[in-house]
Amino acid sequence: MWLYSLALLVCVRLVVAGLLPLSPDEAYYRIWALAPAAGYLDHPPMVAIWIRLGMLLAGDTPFGVRLVGVLAGCGLSFFIIRAVRDLVPDAPAGQGVRACLLLQATLALAIQSVVITPDMPVLFFVSMLVWCMGRIVAGAGAGWWVLAGLAGGLAFDSKYTAILPMAGIGVWLGLQGLWGRCAWLRAQMVGMVAAPGVTALAMAPVIWWNARHGWVSFARQGGRAADWHPARAFQYLTELAGGQLGLMTPGIAIFFVWAMVCLLRRARHAPGAALLVCMTGVPVCVFVQHALGDRVQANWPVIIYPLLAVGTAVLGWRWGRWAIGGGMLVGGAVYVQAVFAPLPLSAHADVALRQMAGWHALAERIGAVARPGDFIAACDYGTAAELATVMPGRVVLGMEPRWALFNLPHGAAGEGIMVCNPRREFERADLAVIQPLGVVMRGRRSRVAELEGLYRVQLRPDLPATRQQSIARLPVVPAHKS
Repeated sequence: MWLYSLALLVCVRLVVAGLLPLSPDEAYYRIWALAPAAGYLDHPPMVAIWIRLGMLLAGDTPFGVRLVGVLAGCGLSFFIIRAVRDLVPDAPAGQGVRACLLLQATLALAIQSVVITPDMPVLFFVSMLVWCMGRIVAGAGAGWWVLAGLAGGLAFDSKYTAILPMAGIGVWLGLQGLWGRCAWLRAQMVGMVAAPGVTALAMAPVIWWNARHGWVSFARQGGRAADWHPARAFQYLTELAGGQLGLMTPGIAIFFVWAMVCLLRRARHAPGAALLVCMTGVPVCVFVQHALGDRVQANWPVIIYPLLAVGTAVLGWRWGRWAIGGGMLVGGAVYVQAVFAPLPLSAHADVALRQMAGWHALAERIGAVARPGDFIAACDYGTAAELATVMPGRVVLGMEPRWALFNLPHGAAGEGIMVCNPRREFERADLAVIQPLGVVMRGRRSRVAELEGLYRVQLRPDLPATRQQSIARLPVVPAHKS
């Protein structure tokens, strides 16, 4: 029965993935897929690889961009079910399936399965990692250490925060020694030596790219720790807790938290429980510490959701159906609002309106004032990436320093249209002529998502090479596509 439920869920998500327009971040990741590299400013390259594969299978469409993410969201269920079998061997029959359904019912999975971001690849590979570690705990051979090392490396190639549950494995190994399991550790020595080597090999392309580009990606992500506002710690901690309550949904959050309490109680004598506590506890400690001085984005802790789901196998199931049903209901409501918008919500409350609505209509308004041969430029990467998707046959320019890091044609000349939210600024020193053309609205059914200012501009003919390098010509969609 659960297989039919999962298949139905995948079908629904495939339909939603095909109906929703791309968000600005998704359009940006699509550019990554069309400009292959071993790394990017914001994240490692795995999301670009997945998008490229989906586009090869289903075309350069929103469905193609998201296809692999939807399938992976389903596929990780296998890892969760198998991990429960090995890490919670005394769990009643069917608990693996229930853990899988709890994870699938979270709002985080509902969103990440239909909107492709680096979170879905890292969720997939962390799920694979916990499955491999479960096999090791159950007494499988050294080959599982190698596979675990590969899963950890691929998780790192998806999102840098994957290093946190891997650090948790290190803490767990240390505790096994302290708790008198030295003979077991000696028996695992060959695998434990091989696994970090495989992980390092998988991580090597990302590290190499960073070394070639001044460590910009590591510095960007690691630099978040430099922000420190302890006076706002209560606000940040409250936001962290509220964000997780929303992404888990309340009923499932209760299951996840209580599961960790129960695992902690049995960790001293149950290696599987100790492993889950360590792989979860290290990220939690890092995120809480960060929240003492700066904001933790709600999606960051999603990396531990597969571990929490596996941990729920230690619990009874009296209220599980209600938790799953409530989560599915919330996810379904989000899908309905995103696709059909029956509620007249503002852009502040409706993320789909704010990010996805009105791009084709905006492209038509820009096209109405653009002349043949004009380039289209945008002052932020998300808008530039969206316009490159919805304006076939047009040269779209990205004009930010980040574009200098891309394997794209650089430099431009002549006249065009600059698109920029009036609240933002663009590099006016790069332009010889700036003529305001007015402000247009992007939205849906008279609901405003964003205002965009249009300007006729002319690039300075004497732009220095460093500035030309920051102007990238984004991949052009052939004019016959819509």
